[in-house]
Amino acid sequence: MTIKAIQDEIVDEFSMFDDWMERYEYIIELGKKLPLINEEYKTDDNLIKGCQSKVWLKGEQNEDKIVFTADSDAILTKGIIAILIRVFSNQSAIDIINSDMSFIDDIGLKEHLSPTRANGLVSMIKNIKMYAIAFNAKA
Repeated sequence: MTIKAIQDEIVDEFSMFDDWMERYEYIIELGKKLPLINEEYKTDDNLIKGCQSKVWLKGEQNEDKIVFTADSDAILTKGIIAILIRVFSNQSAIDIINSDMSFIDDIGLKEHLSPTRANGLVSMIKNIKMYAIAFNAKA
């Protein structure tokens, strides 16, 4: 699936919920389903700076795609990174670099996060894009 198709799917999923408490519960459920990151990747090098809680992100190139794994010590944050991994994992570096992030506004995520969590979201996206830029430069 393309990044846009996955984003549209997520927007549709979020539109099924009537209020933000249900959406928070859904985000938490997504976090619980996030595949575990290898403990060896829980290093300071993979720690995202600017997040209120600890978030580890690892990107690895698999042929022409980037595969992301992540974890967080906070359940809501784990759900947020799970959404981002769903969108960007197994995509090409150039598609990640050129991706539009408006789906985050479409689901209302940023406006319903505390300022520190919203900053963390921006940091997560920045790190994902930096991986893509680095892998694209190597290609």
